[in-house]
Amino acid sequence: MNLSSFNAIQGQNTTVQPSNQPMTLRHGQIFHGTINKIFPDQTAELQVGQQKLVAKLEVPLKVGDAQFFQVTNTGATPELKVVTGPMSPQVPLAQQMTQLLDAMNLPKTTEMQQVLGSFIKMQLPISKEQLLQAEQWLKNLPANVTKLDALHAMHKMVELKMPFTNDVFQAMTQGAKTSGMTTSMANLAQMLAQPGGNDALKANIGAQMETLAKPFNAETGGVLLARAVQTLTDVNAAVGTKLQALAALKEAGIVPANATLQNWQAAGTAQNQPASLQQPIQAGQLIQQLANSQPENSAKLLDQVRQFIASEPLLTTQQKEQMTQLMQRFSQLPQTKQTFEIFTQQLQQQMTKAFSENAQNRIFTQNEQGLTVKDHLLSLIKPDGNPTLFNNLVKVISDSPQPQMQIALTQVEAQVQNAVDGKAMEQAMKSVLKGLGVSYEAALASKAGDVSALAQQLKPQLLALMQDVQTPLPLRDAAETVLARMNGMQLLSTENGHQHQLVMQVPLEFFGKRMDATLQWNGRMKEDGKIDANFARILFYLQMESIEETMIDMQVQNRVVTINVFNDHPHLELLAEPLKQALKAGLEEKEYRLSGVFIKPFEQEQVTVSPPKPDEREGGVDIRV
Repeated sequence: MNLSSFNAIQGQNTTVQPSNQPMTLRHGQIFHGTINKIFPDQTAELQVGQQKLVAKLEVPLKVGDAQFFQVTNTGATPELKVVTGPMSPQVPLAQQMTQLLDAMNLPKTTEMQQVLGSFIKMQLPISKEQLLQAEQWLKNLPANVTKLDALHAMHKMVELKMPFTNDVFQAMTQGAKTSGMTTSMANLAQMLAQPGGNDALKANIGAQMETLAKPFNAETGGVLLARAVQTLTDVNAAVGTKLQALAALKEAGIVPANATLQNWQAAGTAQNQPASLQQPIQAGQLIQQLANSQPENSAKLLDQVRQFIASEPLLTTQQKEQMTQLMQRFSQLPQTKQTFEIFTQQLQQQMTKAFSENAQNRIFTQNEQGLTVKDHLLSLIKPDGNPTLFNNLVKVISDSPQPQMQIALTQVEAQVQNAVDGKAMEQAMKSVLKGLGVSYEAALASKAGDVSALAQQLKPQLLALMQDVQTPLPLRDAAETVLARMNGMQLLSTENGHQHQLVMQVPLEFFGKRMDATLQWNGRMKEDGKIDANFARILFYLQMESIEETMIDMQVQNRVVTINVFNDHPHLELLAEPLKQALKAGLEEKEYRLSGVFIKPFEQEQVTVSPPKPDEREGGVDIRV
């Protein structure tokens, strides 16, 4: 089975309720309806699908007549004209469609009949211009979009009253797909490598895509930094090994180019950083403030250092005791500038040693302020450093010709991989979504976050690339495809009263393995505007290298969770069994109860889209399962 679009799956697994909103008509639209009641002054009640409509007719009809109507006036009482001649209910729909095509001077192509038949079956109004546009879309579909996906997208565009434009159609068809995001990103990366266009903009986009492709790169860099620091502080390490570690830190920009084995850490402390007592504060900031203060004015700062040591969960009890003892010894000495400098250096060394040790066994642990061990460690070496330095260090080690460096990188990547848990995956997905810029417009409108940081997200950079006249056509097309996927997520994330639907596509790459992940959340909002966590339906569509196509259907009813996993792997039940208890325990921590996990194979299906046959009254889309 091919999970090409979540629309098709959703149709098999969920019941679509009719919209409670009144039917909205536009001038020139055509729809198929049946006369329910006749009122005076040529006014009638029409049945259009699940909805009823009161309108004024240009010619009298009788109850039971089924006709094609066209909107001629959209006032308080819409005015309709009959497009084809009077017909009895016994006239086959295919014959009515033929007369409609003749009356409106529309081509009788296969694509036109497929579009018209599908809109009749869905009881959706559509104009002549939209029919002609839809026919052209159906004739010129890209290879990765099926006709059924295209028709679903058109229906959604009309239902949600979206502009019937090519940009919206592309976003709807691409956004509904459950696979291919990583392929689209890879194609974009390939096009960026070709000559032509704005080189600086292409380089920025390439760097951002590299960051997105390796969401655990910063953690890898953090462990590499910890190892390098331990090498530099190890009195038994060979001088050559120390020089290699120092050279890597220099090339990554973590220590100055003139740093030596004797002053590499002192050089970081000597930078003149303004004192700041704002939270969240890093260990390196405290050391920097101590280095810049005078002993007679440091009482308040020393209290803050004591509080930091006592409350920091990223330090062990033993490490806290050692630092506290150091502060006690210092308090018993004469408070001179010299003793204060010695104390600051020793405290920095103890903190550096502690965080370099903890960086390797608490890789993904965060404190209440969201800081990690690696953040504290970097701040102790380079107080003004930023997280991109971790990526720089990984690249330096990866590009190094030294075998020892390559061995170290392989070991660290395995170490990080073994430390990955559910929380780490959550952090990675949030990081990727933020880096993509899926909510860029909303963040820009609400002025949430730094504008310069928002500009580094992928979406605004792709927009700039497409608007640049220097951009070659193949690169523009590749960027447009990726952008359409992101826009499609927003267009398909809808709300109808308290009912909400959220769609997210996340291209993930972990340790060389690529995966497409699509999430479709259906739920409701409470009166206070918050999500009702007691009831939800969540569908996960995954494309993974090992077990390939996977769909997870998670239903939450009054905080009772039932999970159906669809996959054709013959031994998945055995592989999943050891994980069920951990899943149950994890849900219980969040006050949910697991009802059961059921592994099922996909049902084979064959889906075809065809115009109505002459002897079929329903016509429209013919789906055979």
